[in-house]
Order: sequence, then C-alpha cells, then structure tokens
Amino acid sequence: MSRIHKVLVANRGEIALRIMRSAKKKGIATVAVYSDADARAPHVQFADESVCLGPAPSVQSYLRQDKIIEAALALGVDAIHPGYGFLSENADFAQAVQDAGIAFVGPNPEAIRTMGDKLSAKQAVMDFGVPLVPGTAHAIASAKEALQEAERIGFPVMVKASAGGGGKGMRIVHDADSFEEAFGMAVSEAEKSFGNGAVFVEKYVQKPRHIEIQVLADSQGNCVYLHERECSVQRRHQKVLEEAPSVVLSPAQRQAMGEAAVNAAKSCGYVGAGTVEFIYDASGAFYFLEMNTRLQVEHPVTECITGLDLVAEQFRIAAGEPLGYGQSDVKMDGHALELRVYAEDPRNGFAPDIGQLKVYRRPAGEGVRVDDGIDEGMEIPIFYDPMIAKLVVHGKDRTEAIARMLKAIESYVIIGVETTLPFGRFVLEHEAFVSGDFDTHFVQTYFEASALPQGEDHELAAALAQYRRSPRLEANSAQSTWSRR
Repeated sequence: MSRIHKVLVANRGEIALRIMRSAKKKGIATVAVYSDADARAPHVQFADESVCLGPAPSVQSYLRQDKIIEAALALGVDAIHPGYGFLSENADFAQAVQDAGIAFVGPNPEAIRTMGDKLSAKQAVMDFGVPLVPGTAHAIASAKEALQEAERIGFPVMVKASAGGGGKGMRIVHDADSFEEAFGMAVSEAEKSFGNGAVFVEKYVQKPRHIEIQVLADSQGNCVYLHERECSVQRRHQKVLEEAPSVVLSPAQRQAMGEAAVNAAKSCGYVGAGTVEFIYDASGAFYFLEMNTRLQVEHPVTECITGLDLVAEQFRIAAGEPLGYGQSDVKMDGHALELRVYAEDPRNGFAPDIGQLKVYRRPAGEGVRVDDGIDEGMEIPIFYDPMIAKLVVHGKDRTEAIARMLKAIESYVIIGVETTLPFGRFVLEHEAFVSGDFDTHFVQTYFEASALPQGEDHELAAALAQYRRSPRLEANSAQSTWSRR
C-alpha cells in the first residue's frame, strides 16, 4: 500500500502513547480509542482525534472489534496498530481489519494463527531447523497417555497448555506419583483461561534462562534479527526486568540464535516486528519456546542498543516498504535495562494494588527513558494490567546501565500505591544478578519480602515535605524511592 496518513491505536496507556509519538514523528495523524475509565488519560489527550468505545471493562470497550473498525472507517483511517495485549494477537481481528480495507500494523492473520498455538508453532518451525525441546508434537487427551510420554521423555517434565500464555495451564512435574493431579490441573486451568484444554508434554529444562530474539521482516522477503533480550527475572512466569544484550551469550551463540529466529519467522511467512522466545540451559543449548506476533513490552531495550525505532519500522513495513538494510547493518551499542513498574505489592506476593497517584515524579538524566501513560492525581484502575510505566536505562556497558537504573529508581517518587520499584532495586543489587549467574527461578530462589524496606513513616513524611516545598521539584532530586500508601 501507499504511505500511511492516519492510524488508529487500538490500545490504551503507555503503549498507546508510545505508538502515537512515533506516528507523529513520521507525520501520521493519530486516533485514540478509550473506555469511560480512560476518558482523561494522556493517550487520549495526545491524539489528534479520539473515540469512546464504551464502559471500563475490556469486553465492553478495548475488545470490541466491531466498534474499533467502525470508528476507523468513519474517520478515514489508513491503518490500525494493536499495540500489545487486547486484540494484538487476535487473528480474527487482523482479518477483519484487512477485510475492511485497512492496513493491520502487524503480521498476516495466518501467521498469527500458526504461532498463536504452541503445537502448530512447533510443527511450523520443525522443518526450518529450529531446535525444539524434546516432547510431544500433538495434544494429549488422557492423563494415562501423557504419563507414558513423560516417562519416555524422562522426568522432570512440563505439562503446558497449547493455547495462550502468561504461565497459565502450565505445571512442572518431578515424578510419576504427582503427574495425574498436575495434568488435571493444567487442563482445567487451560480450559478456564483459553477455552481450550489441549495440553502437551515436554522435557523440563534445568536452570533455564529466558532469552528472546527480536526480528523484523518485510513483505519482500527480507528478515533480520536485532540481537537478544534476557528476560529471566520473572514472577508468576511473567517478566519484570529485562536487559539487552544477555550476559551469557557468546557472539557465536548470538548468531546461532538469531539465525534460528529468522528461520522461525520464515516458517510462517512472517511480516512485521516479532519476537522469537527461546529457553537456554546451563550447557549453552537453546530451544524454541514460542513466537510473539506483536510488539513486546520490553522492546525499548532493543531500541536502545540498535538505535532503531521499532514502531517506526512497523509503520514502514505496513506501508509495504522494504527494510533497506541487511543483517550486517544492525549494530549493538552498549547495554540497556528495563524495569516494569507495576502497581503491585512485592511484600505481599506481588498482589495488584489500586488507588490514586498522590505524588508522581519521574526520574530523568543521561540514558534514562520513562514510557508511561499516566499523570499525577490519576487513579490506577482495577480493570486493566497494573503496569504504571517502563523504566529504561542505557549505558556504555552493563555496569554503567545497572548504576543508572539504581539512580533512576532512587529518583522515582510514587506515592499512593505500592509498586515494584523496591523489588527492582533488590534484583539489581543482588550478587546473582550482578554476576550474571541467575535463571528464571531468581524470585523463588533469592527473593524474600522481608529484605525490602518497610516504608517507614519518616521517609514518606520527608518526601511529602520536599514535594510541598517545591511543586516543580525535579524528579532526580527526590529523597524517597519507595511507593506506599
């Protein structure tokens, strides 16, 4: 297609705002959609035009495909960018957008369908030489058959839902005695979460690290990898802190994983920005996990080390432009870290927190970037993901990046809700993280809530007093880092 003139961003919060900023830099007009709960949100204020989709619950607003497409047609939109979450990996939505004569800023519906199911994804990449974890290549209906496969593979094994993600429908099983119960729980959870109880069994990788490769592919058949992101610090199988590059990969391993990721993309005719996720074990072997057919939350760390604007690249690709560069042109400069600042209480099992942001002061400084979509005085709604912001830093090396992130955390003042800021500091100061000797069990192995500051009243009083003395206080002069009520 020709150049994109107007884009509707079918999302909310920080990612909607981040997409719109790149769009405006390219001279693309923007349309925001919003729910009643987000009527005064920054992404709505920033957009050129905006449309209310309905009440706060997602099923009545951000998941209303019909209303989104209706608004796009009424406003003469050329393209729809889904962001991440909500409808971003919904093949039916991508198809409906295309059927309406609008460009979908993402892959084609068939690629989304193929990679959206873990079993079909494994089957697709198998013929392209992408390493797979030993396991079954089909869904298993009975616990008896699954146990036979588990004994063939060898314990420990992982029972995993074929559909969905986020750690749901997933169980680690260490022996035959506990297998039947774990199998039943995985199937039940998969049915409740995804409406699909299909599960499969694969070998559980010991001391696993979660390393993913960012790829970009155009409609002319060109595809490059933009190096890796280490995403092993997780809670409840969901990422909290990411970095690029990984501390463990050699140049040869990086190339091998990158080429495997490109092959995975080619296996489904992928076009756009995507991420191929791998499990990396203590021996240095890596195995295909899944492909996310959208922009990732942690994409800023890749932007930092490559100098590329991934959203701008998405727009170029959606407009039919070729990449215009090859693998040898993709640079890697320095080291970047991202901390997801969630409205969660790490002292209470990372339970979500809601409330008003009574004080909100962003950090600033060299190499510091904050992607957010909220302002002081706003409420953290109960209806959506509790992420407040992405705190990103870039340095000449990992040591400098860690130091800058610690300083940024010190400067970030959030009063009104609990957040993951103190947890981020715990991770960055822990010997296992600093040395690079950690895996996806970091939280289970090392984290204790008692290790976090308890938020003494005098610290809160000091922060409030300083805030009142200087309403325009620069974020990096704040005295309190911890978020509390």
